[in-house]
Amino acid sequence: MKTYDLIIVGSGPAGMTASIYAARANLSVLMLDKLAPGGQIVNTNEIQNYTGMGTINGAELAIQMYQHTQELNVEFDYRTVEEVKEENGLKLVCCKEDGAVYAARAVILATGTRPRTLGVENEKKYAGNGISWCAICDGAACRGQDVVVIGGGNSAVEESIYLAEIVKSLTIVTMFDLTADPMACDKLRAMDHVTIYPYQDVLEFYGDKKLQGIHFKSTKDDGTERRLDCDKVFEYIGLTPTTECFQSLGVLNKMGYVEVDEHMATKLPGVFGAGDCITKNLRQVITACADGAIAAQSAAHYIQSTFKR
Repeated sequence: MKTYDLIIVGSGPAGMTASIYAARANLSVLMLDKLAPGGQIVNTNEIQNYTGMGTINGAELAIQMYQHTQELNVEFDYRTVEEVKEENGLKLVCCKEDGAVYAARAVILATGTRPRTLGVENEKKYAGNGISWCAICDGAACRGQDVVVIGGGNSAVEESIYLAEIVKSLTIVTMFDLTADPMACDKLRAMDHVTIYPYQDVLEFYGDKKLQGIHFKSTKDDGTERRLDCDKVFEYIGLTPTTECFQSLGVLNKMGYVEVDEHMATKLPGVFGAGDCITKNLRQVITACADGAIAAQSAAHYIQSTFKR
């Protein structure tokens, strides 16, 4: 079994940046991910606040990041990590495919997050058959249709602006008011055929064999209920950390996020975190990259001080 200096679990902006910094520190690096490199940004139409890039498609930025890792000969493999554990001073990364196990002197946990769901009636029934969590993946098929977006944060508003340009009508249903960047909110509010219903609870989705509409209720006035026919719903109501495979390490908080300090170090020596899966206040591409850089530097210092190389 080959032993690497560093294994990075996850290949989003945090993981890829960590791999770049680690490679430049002359560490042997393996980056693992069950999906294509890029993480959530692959499904983002426009990123407008990554310094120096202006407006860029998320998938394009992911490709550029990955190409950078390959210029430094970072090893990458498609693997589903099932567990990370410690044994004889090394970290063992156990994968689903072929029962593969990789060893490393240190690991960086950078698995990001996945979309949260509402858990209301018929949501599972229409998942992939009317309900989507990715406007970039499914938005093009909504041209000329009546579409609903659930959520009012940055992702919801940014993807709503994209959808509003191609759909017949767009309705925003959100538990609170719009909470995204004010400039983006102003742009969305000014668009034609966009209706916003703030302070609403989604009660159910309805339809026969496929989604036909959404039923929601006001939380501010007299509890007015509405049934709104639509062709497609996109949910953007928050994220859940993808960290189940790290539970045995004892480095997660009660919400499932990896607890780290300012050096991206967990309480377990040689285990570091980076990106959206860690405890932090701002989850953006640029902060994920910063996390990755810090985690890689901390991992390099740990390896140099702990192991004779």
